[in-house]
Amino acid sequence: MEPGEALGLAAQVAVTLAGFAGVVVVFRPHSVHQWSNVDRFRLRLLLNNSILPLAYAVIGIFLLAMRPPPASIWRWCSAVATLCQLPFAIFNFTTVRKFSAVEFKGVNKLLFFPLFAVGIATILLQLYNIAVWNWFWPFFAGIVVHLIAAMLQFMRLVLLPRPNEPPGEGA
Repeated sequence: MEPGEALGLAAQVAVTLAGFAGVVVVFRPHSVHQWSNVDRFRLRLLLNNSILPLAYAVIGIFLLAMRPPPASIWRWCSAVATLCQLPFAIFNFTTVRKFSAVEFKGVNKLLFFPLFAVGIATILLQLYNIAVWNWFWPFFAGIVVHLIAAMLQFMRLVLLPRPNEPPGEGA
């Protein structure tokens, strides 16, 4: 598959996931402002993990549209991704540290910290791509990690019961 095709497909998936965020909000019984802090954080993760890969894909497609494409195209794309991923990672980590042990237990920790570690590895891969490789796949790996994280957040928002709600009711 050519990079342009892969980026186009990633953009479509990202738009779809962002749309799913809207579906989640509409079908929840309460407004977003009445959700728990953890659920609002999950929604932010879903939105950010949808919008960021969309932006990366659009930037990559734009650079591919230049004739001839810049020689260091994937370095530029990895640089943009890194500049977005670093604040995203810092913000998410500081947000999680503010949650109480009761709010952020079990599956939350089980999913967040391994995904956070994969995200950090992706940032390091982007940095190496900037410095050495200038290859497409490390940049695309960053997009894939965001999309997988968004899919997990969507599943969690839809499938997990909310506090004070019996399992199977509205989940």
